[in-house]
Formats: sequence, structure tokens, C-alpha cells
Amino acid sequence: MITAAKFRKIVFALPHTLEKPHFDRIAFRVDVPKGKNFCTLAGDASNCNVFLTPDEQAMLTGAEPGIFARIPNKWGDKGATSIDLRACDEATLKSALVMAWRHAAPAKYHDGLAL
Repeated sequence: MITAAKFRKIVFALPHTLEKPHFDRIAFRVDVPKGKNFCTLAGDASNCNVFLTPDEQAMLTGAEPGIFARIPNKWGDKGATSIDLRACDEATLKSALVMAWRHAAPAKYHDGLAL
């Protein structure tokens, strides 16, 4: 189980990460020019949403259906994926967050990513 404190520790280990409110969730974005949101955290910290490719989403939901789920809307069609933090372990979460971070950060920042 990943707590809110543990989630923040993991997500802030990713370079240039910034936290901002996002509707009823908390968004985490890459705070560089042309950086984007790469995940959101539910207010109760029970789940987070990450922004992956559809292929990455299919791989993760197929491998770990008790942890990963396609978000059931147009964002889900584009790869938005929910992670059940109550069922997730730290290594699995880190892996998914790194995938999402890489999509949100311009390529020139990828070399600074080491977890």
C-alpha cells in the first residue's frame, strides 16, 4: 500500500516535478518549458492517474489488472490509466511514474532521470 506521504516521496524524486491543484485531484507536472502533467492523485490518496501510451496501458492492465485500469472515458482511449495505490507496491509505482514522466518531459531532460 502506498500512502500519500510515500507517493509524494516517490513522485518528487523525479526531476523538475511540481505539485498543483487540479479539480478534485492534485496534479504533478514537469516544471520545465513545454513540460506537462504526468499524473494526478486522488484527494483520499487511494489512487492516482498516469498518462501513458495506449500500448503501455495495455501492457500494464494486462499484467496487473488488480492494480492498473483504463480510465473509462476519452482520456482512457489515449492511455490515461488509474493505479490503485492500496494494491500497488513501490517498485511498480515508480516504474509507471517514470513512464508517464518521460512522456511529459521534453527529451533533453530525460538524461537527468535516474531512479
